[in-house]
Amino acid sequence: MTSPEAIAAAAERLATALATRVPCAPVRDLIGTEDLPAAYAVQQGLVRRRTDAGARVVGRKIGATSEAVQRQLGVDQPDFGYLLSDMDVSHGVDGTPISMRSLVQPRVEAEVAFVLAADIDAAPEDITLELVREAVDVALPALEIVDSRIAEWDITFTDTVADNASSGLFVVGTDGRRLDELEPRDVVMSLTVNDEERSAGTGAACLGDPLEALRWLAVQAATFGDPLRAGHLVLSGALGPFVPFASGDRVTASISGFAPLSVSFEEEEVS
Repeated sequence: MTSPEAIAAAAERLATALATRVPCAPVRDLIGTEDLPAAYAVQQGLVRRRTDAGARVVGRKIGATSEAVQRQLGVDQPDFGYLLSDMDVSHGVDGTPISMRSLVQPRVEAEVAFVLAADIDAAPEDITLELVREAVDVALPALEIVDSRIAEWDITFTDTVADNASSGLFVVGTDGRRLDELEPRDVVMSLTVNDEERSAGTGAACLGDPLEALRWLAVQAATFGDPLRAGHLVLSGALGPFVPFASGDRVTASISGFAPLSVSFEEEEVS
């Protein structure tokens, strides 16, 4: 059992790396590689620091849902993190370049997002695919800018969980579709950086169906005592490999059934 002191030390290490943009050592020396509750306790500590500073929880993200991303990260199962209001850079869809000042080692991936119209607060064993489908208001195209505070992305599963599932920023489009208009598992995705395709995939790459990823998350959230709520945004997971990008780049996600989602990133000043 990981001690409270070790959990606090891991949260402090990651919080310092976030604040300074200086990557830190992995936290597995403090919480081990098998203690998943400890890793989520570190995550909760980081989220509390940010909400105490004024950010709001606006939803959740599911990570490592595709085999391609699991191979990239060296993990073999999905995880989840929290979406906070200060991570939302959806203003970038109007052409305003997105700042990279909060990022350390960013990568980008394309996803299907869901906005919930109803709470999903049933007992974990009662959360079915039909129940989560009925809870969805609309599906949206999304870009997640994943990031790691851990140097060189040298992570195990507990490292990425502790680091809020390696989250950074997110962008969601305004082109929503109801589920009687679009079947998430059938979408086809192409992700370009400066008009060059860098990633491709399908809805089926996301745990077989992005709605199945949402069901998995709802079960985990209920198990941890913090169920998904109406109004929450959920990023359901990458449809293909994540890719690096740099300041000044333009990234476009084309997901069938939605209008393309395109953003650019600020040029960094050279001192």
